[in-house]
Parts: sequence; C-alpha cells; structure tokens
Amino acid sequence: MNEVYQTLITLQDDTRSQKMAAYMRHQFTFLGVTAPIRRQAAKTALRQAKAAGVIDWLFVDVCWQSQYREHHYLAIDYLVAMTAYLKKEDLSKIEAMLLQHPWWDSIDAFSELISKMVIQEPVLKQEMLRWSTSESLWLRRSAIIHQLLLKKQTDTELLRIILLNNFGTKEFFINKAIGWSLRDYAKTDPAWVRHFIATYRDQMSPLSIREASKYLNR
Repeated sequence: MNEVYQTLITLQDDTRSQKMAAYMRHQFTFLGVTAPIRRQAAKTALRQAKAAGVIDWLFVDVCWQSQYREHHYLAIDYLVAMTAYLKKEDLSKIEAMLLQHPWWDSIDAFSELISKMVIQEPVLKQEMLRWSTSESLWLRRSAIIHQLLLKKQTDTELLRIILLNNFGTKEFFINKAIGWSLRDYAKTDPAWVRHFIATYRDQMSPLSIREASKYLNR
C-alpha cells in the first residue's frame, strides 16, 4: 500500500488539481488524481491487503496526515476494503478521522463502512446516538446517513431518534442529510416515511421535507 501512496504523487496533474480543489471550495490540496485512476492504481495492493487480513493502522495514519486529499481517499478505500477485519473498538479511530480534515466527501465515503460495523456490532448503535447529539456537525451527519442503503435492515426507531435529535438547525449539511436518509428509506417503506413527515412536518426544514418527498410524489 505504501507504493500506492507514492504512485499517486507521480500521477499529479496540476490543471486537474486546481479544478478539484475549487469543487471542494478549496478546503484541501489535491494532486489531481481522479477516483477511477486512484482505484485502478490501488486495485492490486488492496486485493493483497485483504488477503493478509490485518489492518495497517500506521499506513492509514500516514495517509490521513498527508496534505493531499487523494491520500485521505486512499485511506478510506483501504478501510472499506478491510471492513471485515474492523472491530467495534476501531470505531474510535474512525471517529478521530471524521473529526480531522472533515468535509462532506470523506464523511459520506465512510457511511457504508460505519453501517457495516453497526450491523456487525449492534452495541455501536449507542455510539450513533451519541454522535447524533455531538457538537460536531460532521459526526451528526455521519449518524444520520449511516443507515443509507440498508433497506429492510434499517432500524427505523434508531433512525427516528437520530433525526429528531437534529431538527431545528439551519445547517445545510444536516438538513440535506435528514432528507437524504428519508428519501433513501422511502424506496423501501414509503408509508413509514409519509407518516414520519406528517408527524414531524412542523419541526422539519423545507429542505429536508423536499428531499424526503422526492420518491413519494411519483
């Protein structure tokens, strides 16, 4: 994996890096390596890492301390590939990563990984509840969206409480996430989402309602 870290540097594209930085509102420095190129560069190494079956947290930390956003993405790609080897105690490491260099791209990229950890270790639902009331909007967003794509596996009571904990804010990234989580679950149980909106409409932001209702109006 260390070779992949170096390979990404050799693939630097200054013109593309400026465009990528602008898209992310200049929150980070980019090498200019697109996701398809990054994933292709890491494909073989990730397969070998999975076969080894041991998470190299030092490598993850080296990536996460890099000035380049693509190295952050590489760390996430690596952890996603190694999800089967994550333990519930590792959630604290994930939390620390979420709080360092936070933006919607990394927060959302961690979503499926966190979801699988919670399914594997239901005791972590308590951590999702804790995150949902955090001072960090990024931990709250992570809690809100961590059940995306779970369909019938969605814990609707957990979803309800987490969403209620985040009503009353004007924060775009929170209200968007609330609507997103409801919109996704509406594909599985539109009646539940309709009832939720009807019950809590007065407490929900217009953005959340609009996003949540997209599949309900078809």
